[in-house]
Amino acid sequence: MEKEFLEIIRQNQGIIHKVCSIYCDSEEDRNDLFQEILAQLWKSFPSFRKESKFTTWMYRVALNTAITTFKKSKRQPAGSRLTVESFQIADEVYDPATEENIRLLQQAVARLSGIEKSIILLFLESKSYEEIAEITGITQNYVRVKMNRIKKKLVKLMNPAEE
Repeated sequence: MEKEFLEIIRQNQGIIHKVCSIYCDSEEDRNDLFQEILAQLWKSFPSFRKESKFTTWMYRVALNTAITTFKKSKRQPAGSRLTVESFQIADEVYDPATEENIRLLQQAVARLSGIEKSIILLFLESKSYEEIAEITGITQNYVRVKMNRIKKKLVKLMNPAEE
């Protein structure tokens, strides 16, 4: 069972990294959350019933762990804040306008609530509303409603002068 778990994690660790980077500002926090998610996955692996894809289950455990951790950290005094350097994205062609839009989007996403971050992460991963609903445990209709609200919220956060 341990070998099977480790192989599946190795193949799908990108999911955990994506969740960690959307919920954590510093590398240290991302590493801590990564370890916590791994622990939760290992602890609940024997109960995985294979009724859904492993990646769907993995997203669900990772996001639930991240949201729980995120809520706990909100109760603690604020530590370091995000910096532009935290989100340097390599590209073959540098476009200052695109870089600025990415920076604004990342700052806006950082201001979303836990469940909103989960939904937008999955949406940006090209997950269908059905998959997002399955992963987050909310209805498809509620996913659609939340996505519309999140999109409007992101537009406002990215364009505060237009209010």
